[in-house]
Amino acid sequence: MARYTGALCRLCRREGDKLNLKGNRCNTEKCSIERRKYAPGQHGQNKGKISDYGTQLREKQKARRIYGIMERQFRNYFEKASSMKGVTGEILLQFLERRLDNIVYRMGFAINRREARQLVRHGHFNVNDKRVSIPSFLIKIGDVVEVRDESKSLSTITESIQIAEHKGFPEWIEIQKETLKGKVMRIPSREEINIPVQEQLIVELYSK
Repeated sequence: MARYTGALCRLCRREGDKLNLKGNRCNTEKCSIERRKYAPGQHGQNKGKISDYGTQLREKQKARRIYGIMERQFRNYFEKASSMKGVTGEILLQFLERRLDNIVYRMGFAINRREARQLVRHGHFNVNDKRVSIPSFLIKIGDVVEVRDESKSLSTITESIQIAEHKGFPEWIEIQKETLKGKVMRIPSREEINIPVQEQLIVELYSK
């Protein structure tokens, strides 16, 4: 399975925004985008005029990198979203939010989506009492995601839930911290999806 294995901070610098790819490190003075607010590479500080296409491309790349998925899979989500009734950009983001790895992150069981994806692949979670190890598995309203009994003592999960408790949990998810279980109560609205992306530009890019 194709996946990005390079430096994560390089991606944030390329997009010129914090993508929160390293969890708490992104909120400290060690964050690379705070120290070097320009794109990586030899010509990173040479800011030229960006075309409309370039702006649209950057928004698409930013969304892909936030959720940690490859181009073909991202394009498939867009095609599904465009075939449904409603605002295509918002539906696209809702598809991405419903991925199991993202739900695990939103529930506070992982410090970032990258870690959540690894935990899911290693089979640490049940969905409706059934073990699921596919990060792209789409969660529906009413689905219950919980840490498997044998995984509840993992320091990675227990430390993450403590950090998430201080930050707060999304209103569209119900969390039971004592049992490390969560339930999706509804699909989030655009206002509840707090990522720095202008999804309409992505729609314009793919609609050409």
